[in-house]
Amino acid sequence: MPAKKRFKTSYPGVYYVEGQAVATSKPERIYYVMYRRDGKLIEEKAGRQHQDAMTPAKAARIRAERIEGKALSNQARREEDKAAKEAEAGRWTFTRLWEEYSSQKTPGAALTTDRSRFEKYLKPTFGEKDPVEVLTLDLDRLRSRLLKQGKSPQTVKHVLALFKRLVRFGVKKGLCDSPDPRKQTISMPRVDNETTEDLDADELARLVQAIEDEPNIQAANFMRLAMFTGMRRGELFKLEWRDVDFERGFIHIRHPKGGKSQKIPLNDAARGVLEDHPHVDGTPYVFPGQGGKQRVTIQVASNRIKTRAGLPADFRPLHGLRHLFASTLASSGQVDMLTLQKLLTHKSPQMTKRYSHLRDDALKQASEVAGNLLGNVGRARDSMDGKVISMGKER
Repeated sequence: MPAKKRFKTSYPGVYYVEGQAVATSKPERIYYVMYRRDGKLIEEKAGRQHQDAMTPAKAARIRAERIEGKALSNQARREEDKAAKEAEAGRWTFTRLWEEYSSQKTPGAALTTDRSRFEKYLKPTFGEKDPVEVLTLDLDRLRSRLLKQGKSPQTVKHVLALFKRLVRFGVKKGLCDSPDPRKQTISMPRVDNETTEDLDADELARLVQAIEDEPNIQAANFMRLAMFTGMRRGELFKLEWRDVDFERGFIHIRHPKGGKSQKIPLNDAARGVLEDHPHVDGTPYVFPGQGGKQRVTIQVASNRIKTRAGLPADFRPLHGLRHLFASTLASSGQVDMLTLQKLLTHKSPQMTKRYSHLRDDALKQASEVAGNLLGNVGRARDSMDGKVISMGKER
């Protein structure tokens, strides 16, 4: 293709060629500038007459700025843009960290909940930032905003905990730098999680009957096992038949919440449930979900049982059964806190402490029983002594 004719202007180093407007195909001048940088002749387009509102004077100013180094050449600008795009592509923003983090997690209710928290609360604020760009002030504002919106302290704590997990994940995998602790600290809201859910005798009786009346054997036995063992919902979802050791009398819990794999005793009530529970062909799970895959929810059936039993609205069917298991043992006065901690697979005694007052109450009651019995013996002896003295006087 032959070179187009160049037309000089009254400005040194500025010329134009005749071209066509992109939008209208009408004639349009295309201005160019020529200058030297580091001894090298540079010749590049300044802009179009109509599309860029380019004039010879404007082109001359562009040429002067590039000669003085106040503006980059077209080539240098393209290289800078390319480098910026490459750097952006290599940045591990929170959105990219979440995508990588979630891809390595087992699908389930926990991941679904975390995804919802990320999409609602973290992505709008931090999605395009990488961890080192987030300051303490940013996190304080997020916490304050969520609390003002009426979110519970527990919800806000979960959101901030997810933020911390994503940062730790990125640092551990070498995807991002660790934030400077002088610039980024996280203040968790205070949460009162000492609440224990319990049922009185009538409520417990109604619950047992509601479970008996449940036509879905998977749901009924799921609830029974939760009540008899105190296992978490997620642990029951992951429970496989190979984890049930009928011979030695243990249930193996693989990767319980916040800790290493553990085992808990298979008591007689739990054994009876599992021995009568049907095995589903083609799946290793005790309580399989659709297609024999790991179950991710049992909310519909558990709420149905809760409604049928007429339980309090704030009683959580599955987590409440775990509290019921722990409260029953603690209030019996026959189980020490260390044993209860191991049965609940709590990582630290602090998590079990919420039940200590129940055990203390049971011990106080036991002490009162002893005091009453011994007190009665003492009073009876005093009564006998009084009679002997009285009889002596009569003599």
